[in-house]
Amino acid sequence: MTSTPTPALFQPLRLRGLELPNRIVISPMCQHAAQGGHATPWHLVHLGKFALGGAGLVLTESTAVDPRGRIGSADLGLWSDEHIATLRPVVDFVHQQGSAFGVQLAHAGRKAGSEPLWEGGAAIAPQDMARDAHPWQRLGPSPLPAGPGWSVPEALDEAGIADVVRRFTEAARRADSAGVDVVELHFGHGYLVASFLSPHANHRTDRWGGGIDGRMRLALAIAEQVRAVWPAHKPLFARLSAVDGSVGGWGLEDSVVLARALGALGVDVIDCSSGGLTEETRALPVPRGLGFQVPFSEHIRREAGVRTQAVGMIVDAAQAEAIVAAGQADLVAIGREALFNPYWPHHAAQALGADPGFARWPERHGIWLRKRAPGLAHARAQAATTR
Repeated sequence: MTSTPTPALFQPLRLRGLELPNRIVISPMCQHAAQGGHATPWHLVHLGKFALGGAGLVLTESTAVDPRGRIGSADLGLWSDEHIATLRPVVDFVHQQGSAFGVQLAHAGRKAGSEPLWEGGAAIAPQDMARDAHPWQRLGPSPLPAGPGWSVPEALDEAGIADVVRRFTEAARRADSAGVDVVELHFGHGYLVASFLSPHANHRTDRWGGGIDGRMRLALAIAEQVRAVWPAHKPLFARLSAVDGSVGGWGLEDSVVLARALGALGVDVIDCSSGGLTEETRALPVPRGLGFQVPFSEHIRREAGVRTQAVGMIVDAAQAEAIVAAGQADLVAIGREALFNPYWPHHAAQALGADPGFARWPERHGIWLRKRAPGLAHARAQAATTR
């Protein structure tokens, strides 16, 4: 008797010393629920339910390395050692469910200080930024605003750039102290590092601007210094906007060059997103159809020779399985679909025949679902005969 092959989506993936039980990742999603950068019970439930749902890796929302560079007033933070203690219980709970835990480290740069989406998502006025408990400061490569409604950022000097690199590095150390398995560096969506990458946002003529080598310098400096302090057995991810959404701006072939360089520095996975250079992260560089960013992941994976993570309108098991099985990505990330159905990974396993007996579910859930299955099947059969 031959066994059924495990679907590609549910084959383990080893990244350095970490083995993910499957290829499903929960994408970072801003929650605006922290208090002074500290994780709250909201984060325990919000992130914990995805671990109960069977995801291989659960990533936090954008987590600020500098309070001046928060997206919103209630972002998670790792700019202080005090944040370690409130994050660790969330990490521990996710681990107890068999999932890995990752933190996305970010600096919002010239897009720091915005309202939550449910309040409109607009840029906060400078006078209101100054009244926050942790005042924001919009920073960028050049004194060019992110778009209408955004104030002009302060152009970083050499000391300021060195401070940014240091803050990413120190935040990575804190993530390790909290027991985090994966750090993802947020180099996309028009935030600080992405603004250095784009010729539209970066008009510098020093070593941090000009051609692509100069514009990539900050991303590479951060990756190199974080990799130096991040334990060798733990994987490092980087999220890129594979295309930034601007005509003549950062493009896919630029992302291939950067991904190759990041891989050489020890970045293990490129998380392939897009857009967000100007105004709002909701700006669309390409039509938002099913799997609209998967071609970016496939191209970077093939041309740069690095592992990739696909994200964006991945909605069902068959689609996700096809992406991984065809080698278009090594991992698939779901966000809004996971909000709609936190148990999406378990349901995908059922749909693909990888878990007919509910063995992948938490045992406190699986036992009841196994007891439910025969009665449900009988009831459905009866209903079918009476139609």
